[in-house]
Order: sequence, then structure tokens, then C-alpha cells
Amino acid sequence: MSDNQPHERLNARTQRLHDHLEATAELPLDRTASRWIGEAEAVARDVATNDLDAETTRNRVAKVRELLSEVGDTGDEAVDEHLEAARRCCDEILQDR
Repeated sequence: MSDNQPHERLNARTQRLHDHLEATAELPLDRTASRWIGEAEAVARDVATNDLDAETTRNRVAKVRELLSEVGDTGDEAVDEHLEAARRCCDEILQDR
């Protein structure tokens, strides 16, 4: 495994995380869920678009995970599926050391 593969894997995971959160933007959400998801998406976008070191990336992804923990059931199956996938992405990133 090259030295760059872990960094590339981390970048791919952060991009996937952002993609799932961004996909909720056009879906129906109540105001409270929208606020939490919007904040999480902004942090995920920052992580996905900037070349950050692994520690900073994990710290910011932990913040995304914390924000997503505030979102309950949204009542929309598509949103809930994206949120669950985003949570799994967070878990993968935070567990991969």
C-alpha cells in the first residue's frame, strides 16, 4: 500500500459524506432538521473541499456526527436514508485510524 492510499481513502469518504448531506438539500425537511443538516453539510463541505490533515478531518467529521445526532426521524424516507448513510460514513472515517 502506498503512503498516499490512506489519505486518498479518507478524501473519498469525506466526499461521500458530503454528497449524502448535499443530496438532502432539495428534499422536504422541517425547519429544525434542515438547520442541523445544513450545519452538518457545511462542515462536511469544508472537509471534502480542503486538503486537511487526518486529525483535523476526524475532528470536523466528529462535529458532523454530533450535529447529525440532533436530527431525529425526518418523516421522509429518502432523507432518512441519506442521513443514515452519512452517519455510516462518519463512523467509517472516525474508526479508520
